[in-house]
Amino acid sequence: MARNFNEKPTAPKGARIAFGIIMILIYIGVGLLCIFHVFDMIDYTVSCVVGGLLIAYGIFRGYRLYIGSN
Repeated sequence: MARNFNEKPTAPKGARIAFGIIMILIYIGVGLLCIFHVFDMIDYTVSCVVGGLLIAYGIFRGYRLYIGSN
């Protein structure tokens, strides 16, 4: 009986998509909270830069999720 050890166990497709959507919402939500200065960071400029990066990464993850789900 031969086994193929190259295949890694993966989560079901629906679970991966649901987790991806939740993470996208978290990244965008935390980014918006940073931009609206809810978190008390060093100054407003740093808060906006971090928020913008988080929102951009959330959009990038959404793009990767959309491309990977096809």
